[in-house]
Amino acid sequence: MTTTTHPSAPTPGSSQSATSGPVAPTSGAACRLRPVPLEAVSITGGVWAARRQINGDVGVPAGRERLESAGNLDNLRIAAGTTSGTARGPVFMDSDVYKWLEAAAWEYARHPSEELLAAQREVTAIVAAAQQPDGYLDSVVQLRGGERYGELGWSHEHYCAGHLFQAAVAQVRCTGERGLLEVAVRLADHLVRTFGENGRHDLDGHPEVETALVELYRETGNRDYLELARFFVDARGQERIVAYGREPAYFSDRVPVREQTTVEGHAVRAVYLGAGAADVAIELGDDELLRVLERQFAAMEATKTYITGGLGSRWDGEAFGDPYELPPDQAYAESCAAIGGIYWAWRMLLATGDPRYADAAERKLYNGFLAGVSLSGEEFFYVNSLHIRADALADESRSPVHGRRPWFDVACCPPNIMRTLASLPGYLATTDTDGVQLHQYAPGTVTAAVPGGEVRFSVETEYPWEGLVRVRVEQAPDSEWTLSMRVPGWAEGARLQVDGQEQSAPAGAYAQVTRSWRAGDTVELSLPMTVRFVAADERVDAVRGCVAIERGPIVFAVEHVDQADGLVVDDLRVDPSGPTTAEYRADLLDGVTVVTARGRADNHTTAEWPYRPDGDGPAAYGRDVDVTAIPYFSWANRGVGPMRVWLPRT
Repeated sequence: MTTTTHPSAPTPGSSQSATSGPVAPTSGAACRLRPVPLEAVSITGGVWAARRQINGDVGVPAGRERLESAGNLDNLRIAAGTTSGTARGPVFMDSDVYKWLEAAAWEYARHPSEELLAAQREVTAIVAAAQQPDGYLDSVVQLRGGERYGELGWSHEHYCAGHLFQAAVAQVRCTGERGLLEVAVRLADHLVRTFGENGRHDLDGHPEVETALVELYRETGNRDYLELARFFVDARGQERIVAYGREPAYFSDRVPVREQTTVEGHAVRAVYLGAGAADVAIELGDDELLRVLERQFAAMEATKTYITGGLGSRWDGEAFGDPYELPPDQAYAESCAAIGGIYWAWRMLLATGDPRYADAAERKLYNGFLAGVSLSGEEFFYVNSLHIRADALADESRSPVHGRRPWFDVACCPPNIMRTLASLPGYLATTDTDGVQLHQYAPGTVTAAVPGGEVRFSVETEYPWEGLVRVRVEQAPDSEWTLSMRVPGWAEGARLQVDGQEQSAPAGAYAQVTRSWRAGDTVELSLPMTVRFVAADERVDAVRGCVAIERGPIVFAVEHVDQADGLVVDDLRVDPSGPTTAEYRADLLDGVTVVTARGRADNHTTAEWPYRPDGDGPAAYGRDVDVTAIPYFSWANRGVGPMRVWLPRT
């Protein structure tokens, strides 16, 4: 293993302000870019402002109620001895409480309220009361009388601890209150005493604590947490975890992280491990580890990612399949996997400055992630299929054929979605020694440190429906600095204008403007919003001969309710060479752009045998039709019925 010299530990609180976002590298961290603090980025309009407001007004309050009704909070109360009963739910029930607490903290930063602060204090007190004198905390293990860490391959004790650490960091950064942080520090100190080079070497079957320990180190300055995270990353891959009939690959334990060339096994576990390993690499200046992670992420994007950014093609084991095994109808694409993919992409972007990671995050955000929550903000998908057939049977509680649901027996996805929406401003902009970088586009303002002082600028845009992004400088120091704006990889032909003068804006790179700025200076990035028909690599057997529709960052889906004359979705073909239109409909699905393309409707008839000699098509191809497509993220908000992303060509 080769590493650069370790940076010194930060003074607690010195590397970030009280409202830093969820990822705040220390001053000595080896990263190309640094996030703009949460308090310095506002989202004031557009898709993300609307979805974040619904999340705060509806989702987060509903989540608190469901933690009560599902028994998560009662488990902690019973462990504390304030009530009686037996443990309810799966072994990781505590983690949903912590994800909700994290969501509540980030939401408080968006919209402070005494009611929300009181709710955080109440739940924090419940958590604190359940903690054991030596710092150990896991209500289900405590109540069921099992040996601490006796079944660590399946008990999720470290996983729950990790979500507690992240919630505690969020709470202290957003509210200034340290009650949950004190609980987290006691538990983290217990882990340091129990595990590591000089302690136990067994590992939790579900990675998550690694990234959380690093963030706790960033907040407190305790280097023991960083070293324990490094130990957990390097110890994985020895084939020691075998539990509940699962092979080591399921737990990301088949191959050491530094030897792994791709992702495998349980998708959420794999991407959470990637995010944690990236945090370790950044803080330790570990170039070798970072290069390995770059290869793994590239392999995931090239061979194991759905067009929506969804991750995980197998229901069995919630797992990645083999390379190019991406069947749309059997897609698992768990909402948590999309979230973990966003978190990993963000850390890789910070480490490398490579816009490909911002592109990957954007695809996941608008498609694989946003589809996971209803427009109402209170119902969720666990599984995100890309194809629902007519007469599909909902034979499993997670099946999308049920439609989105208020909660699940395994409720990891709803509070995960809540915390991601609430913390979204932390993933939009960064700084480096030259200036400011904009990675994701939403109406709002950004205030950031640049050479010579501080800059404030506004962002005006109707993105993702329209391609114009206008940055207007409101205040700037009397010095030269660089504004960098991401040009997505799909945006061939983009144009950049600075005070009316056109400059280069190559796709898949950052359009950069370096100058001495003054108030009133304006930069306009124009991204082409033409309708694109996309074909998959032919090794993706399940969609060979099909195309998908994209426009801007949005992947579109054909849903039954939008087709004229009762056309059956699975009878439709689309003509990629035909005309298309794109129209914004304020009256539809809270305001979306609808794409219409030319296609054909097949006349399929019921046959006794569904196979025929090659070359014999349906008895007759019906007629030319208009095929109407809506953003994939908005499907199933008017009932559930046939839907598909990939359509056969005419």
